[in-house]
Amino acid sequence: MFIQTEQTPNPASLKFLPGKTVLAGGARDFPSASTAQASPLATRVFAVEGVVGVYLGADFITVSKADNQDWSVIKPQVLAAIMEHFTSGDPVLKAGDVHEGGAAEGDTEVVRQIKEILETRVRPAVAQDGGDIMFNDFKDGVVYLNMRGSCAGCPSSTATLKQGIETMMRHYIPEVQSVQAVQ
Repeated sequence: MFIQTEQTPNPASLKFLPGKTVLAGGARDFPSASTAQASPLATRVFAVEGVVGVYLGADFITVSKADNQDWSVIKPQVLAAIMEHFTSGDPVLKAGDVHEGGAAEGDTEVVRQIKEILETRVRPAVAQDGGDIMFNDFKDGVVYLNMRGSCAGCPSSTATLKQGIETMMRHYIPEVQSVQAVQ
């Protein structure tokens, strides 16, 4: 198995491409080891000292490290953990766990439009950089989004949010006045 790695705009995150599907039709964010029980893969990666976040995308895994850690030390261990997982035959998510995202019953028309723009235009673009942006809420003209993977804590995420996503949302959906990130 050959696993490629790519730099992301966030120096604390690396994108790992195992050359196979990680999560078909969904994504999962594990911002800490305590949140990773649903994923044997994320649990293995968190076992590497210095790993502080794991994001599972359709065909990639974004790993975030602590500021005091060096990629030259952590990267080989993360590669080994990912390879060990895929050769073990264990599932990426435990049975019964669900993917996140998508329209929900009861969404207003504006929320459906926001989610559609995120799904079709925003998420594919940020996935190329090893991240994701998920809808959180829409209230009083403000769209609240969760930044995940390499987007969380990225130095350029504010510019992406305000100059890219907010501009697009305001163009297509007049009810949107601004976009803000939430934790």
